[in-house]
Amino acid sequence: MSNIAALLKQELVRVARKQVRAEVEPLKAINAQHRKTIASLKAQLATLERQIVTLSRAKAPVAVVTDQEPASTVRFSAKGLKTHRARLGLSAADFARLLGVTAQTVYNWEQEASRPRGEQLARIAALRKMGKRDVQRVLQGAEDTQEAA
Repeated sequence: MSNIAALLKQELVRVARKQVRAEVEPLKAINAQHRKTIASLKAQLATLERQIVTLSRAKAPVAVVTDQEPASTVRFSAKGLKTHRARLGLSAADFARLLGVTAQTVYNWEQEASRPRGEQLARIAALRKMGKRDVQRVLQGAEDTQEAA
């Protein structure tokens, strides 16, 4: 009698394993597909984060120079630059953003440690033609575009 009970138990275990395997196999396939999708999304996220860092580091000049004067006709004075920046009510960082340079560069110009290059002189000349409200509008537009990105 115990022989029949053991055979019956073995058969029940075999059928149960077969049934479980039939239920689990599709779930394994779906799980593998989800893992592949998650891996590709992680890779895509990493790529997008790198692009964001790259774009945030690239500081394009905010001021649009339409009628560039030749660099030789633009005069530059460190004292005049500092006075103009104060007249516009801008920090060195905001002034630098308008010109597409760093705040340290503006500081160096004002301290006569360095001089602006030709393209930068043209931007300074274009900035001289702008008023306080125009400059604030341009800075506000730049902040809006950075927030949107």
